[in-house]
Amino acid sequence: MVVQLRDAGYKNLSLLDIKGTLKPLGERELAYSAEAGVVISEVQLSLVCDDNQVDEVTAIIRKTGKIGPNISGWVYVTPVEQALPIGGKEN
Repeated sequence: MVVQLRDAGYKNLSLLDIKGTLKPLGERELAYSAEAGVVISEVQLSLVCDDNQVDEVTAIIRKTGKIGPNISGWVYVTPVEQALPIGGKEN
């Protein structure tokens, strides 16, 4: 997925390894979590883009991020209220 986003021109990506507990989506996931006895590990991708790029970005993520026949994750789209520089001549 990262390669496809990069190839489409999106370069400012952040990947975070997320570990935690989640509310199971169903009986199958609940049974898996109980049997495995582990904390769920996921990857969170963050990407800031222009409003007119949201459809393309989400389409790439939903197509290339799919693993298996079930839901592989979620795409959250939120507005960025401000982007302020740190350092530089303006501070």
